Amino acid sequence: MEELIHIQKTFEKIVYIDKKVNNREFEECVFKNCDFSNCDFSNSTFMDCEFIDCNLAMTKLSGTSLKSVHFKNCKLLGIQFEECDDFLFNVSFQECVLDYSSFINKKMPKTKFNSCSLREASFVGTNLTSAIFDNSTLDGAIFNNTQLAGADFSKATNFKIDPEYNPMKKAKFSTVGIIGLLDKYDIKIQ
Repeated sequence: MEELIHIQKTFEKIVYIDKKVNNREFEECVFKNCDFSNCDFSNSTFMDCEFIDCNLAMTKLSGTSLKSVHFKNCKLLGIQFEECDDFLFNVSFQECVLDYSSFINKKMPKTKFNSCSLREASFVGTNLTSAIFDNSTLDGAIFNNTQLAGADFSKATNFKIDPEYNPMKKAKFSTVGIIGLLDKYDIKIQ
């Protein structure tokens, strides 16, 4: 990983805990069973990459470009995604733990969160138009001034969203999920 540019490489079982991997470019790379916890990837670029079964907890991504990056079964605790470069920012998550992560003011239309844990995640000012939260849990997730038009929460659980502060025209919810929209009114639905 010492090289500056990596194209179509597979990295397996790499352990880079607390290391700096700044100013690197990764294109069409696959990372499998790697531990990058507390790693600093500032100002790096990941394009068309995939992370599978990786630990990226508390990884620093200041100025990092994530362009079509897919995370599968990864631990992404406490990641500050709002520090990533906005240009062509495009991510998707499957079976990931994103607890305590922050997506403040990110443009993430059509982002897929499939079977993810998003406890205490922050979506303040985020554009999640047509995003999908399929089988994902959102305990304590913060939605404020979040664009949720067309977002699909029909299979999501444990969310609390105030419709007065989050535009959500044509968003989808299950009848069970309606409780998460009415929580502030302290009413009982039977």
